[in-house]
Amino acid sequence: MHVHLIGVGGIAMGNLAAMFKARGDRVTGSDRNLYPPMSERLLEWGIETLPFKAENVHSADLIIVGNVISRGNPEVEEMLNLNLNYMSMSGALSEFFLKGKNVIVAAGTHGKTTTTFLVDHILSQSGKKPGLFAGGVRADGMDGFRIGESEYFVIEGDEYDTAFFDKHSKFMHYRPKYLILTSIEFDHADIFADFDEYRTAFKRLLRLIPSEGGVVANASCPNVVNLLKDYSLSEVLFYGSCNKKKLKNFSEYEMDGAKVSFKKYFSVDSFPMIGEYNAANSLAALLVSLKAGLNMEQIQKGIKSFPGVLRRQQFRVNRETCVGRDVPVAVIEDFAHHPTAVKSTLEGVKKRFPDRKIWALFEPRSATSHRNIFHNEYSDAFRKADYIFISEVFNPSKVSSREKLNVRKLVGEISARKKYPAVYARNPQDLLTVFKKQFVQSKKGDVIVVMSNGSFGGIYRELDGFINSL
Repeated sequence: MHVHLIGVGGIAMGNLAAMFKARGDRVTGSDRNLYPPMSERLLEWGIETLPFKAENVHSADLIIVGNVISRGNPEVEEMLNLNLNYMSMSGALSEFFLKGKNVIVAAGTHGKTTTTFLVDHILSQSGKKPGLFAGGVRADGMDGFRIGESEYFVIEGDEYDTAFFDKHSKFMHYRPKYLILTSIEFDHADIFADFDEYRTAFKRLLRLIPSEGGVVANASCPNVVNLLKDYSLSEVLFYGSCNKKKLKNFSEYEMDGAKVSFKKYFSVDSFPMIGEYNAANSLAALLVSLKAGLNMEQIQKGIKSFPGVLRRQQFRVNRETCVGRDVPVAVIEDFAHHPTAVKSTLEGVKKRFPDRKIWALFEPRSATSHRNIFHNEYSDAFRKADYIFISEVFNPSKVSSREKLNVRKLVGEISARKKYPAVYARNPQDLLTVFKKQFVQSKKGDVIVVMSNGSFGGIYRELDGFINSL
């Protein structure tokens, strides 16, 4: 079968192309511009890539249309005019890779990528050989996809819409037997009108869980608990704490009327990832792994050996000294963009490094962070940081002036209650310039946390070089 992917340059579409290639299909793809690392990976996988042209679709038996592709694309128009066979990325995953599988879907506003990789790693370490599809890359370089050799398939459940011809959430295609719900907070303000509409997407997902399946849900998130109040299936396992008790370690958990002590197997000291939210993600992975038939020793081995995920609390630089003094320095990159994620990331870093100053660099890049809907939440999110640098929103033309986040005002409010004034920058490069000057003058090492769900204007390499030169 000849499979052609329109918009193959995205990480998810590129991964899907590689899965079809591994299945033995002829695979081609097209995109406007292809950049590393995906351009390099497609070349490595032997997938032919083309610029957008109508004739690219003529010989295809199946055309897969990426989420970012819209009407007016020449290949889309040709595909429709000729009545060719097409489907979305999510539909293709469901049709060709998820049928007949026990699908484990990790969904939620926060933590779904890490949780997906973690569940996959635990199952893989125990010999289950699951399929995998996740929107990221593991910290050891392993790609986020695998066809798999067993009855299990672990997939990240994205609530974003599917394609220009299918405005339902992607996860509605994924045939979940087991569902992990990590959190529910309003996000993706570009496609969901309000929180009720956003919440409804998860409510619809719950309807797909079979009676022999189950839900693993974060009881520390009130919106998750409220969503499940009227849920009729009996098999719901909660993790976390309804009274918002902090997860200082893996404490006792009541399941099926019996208490299982997780303290015997895990503690904060032995836990490989930063932050209580990652401890919670690991509890979710633990519970669904128990449902898959693993024992606690197998799960313990998997969690302890998990390498983490790129751009999720990823140490880019971790040095013992800085600026010629015995002051430690570290650069941590994180995907955080929602205010809750920003707050949780900084709290986790501060807990891991309580005696070190935190330098927070933030780019409001996502569709939600562009908007002023979370202005007050962003004002509070940086409390654990000592030095704060925020650039102007990435693409102000994408949102009206009435809705746009007022970054100058936000920086002013943060500065009013901080010992060190926060810094506004017109763009990422200006931000980096000001940061470098202040960082050297302060003669402090400490921890630098860089947060963006995109490229942050390409400052990472220059930042790494600057720190390593000190």
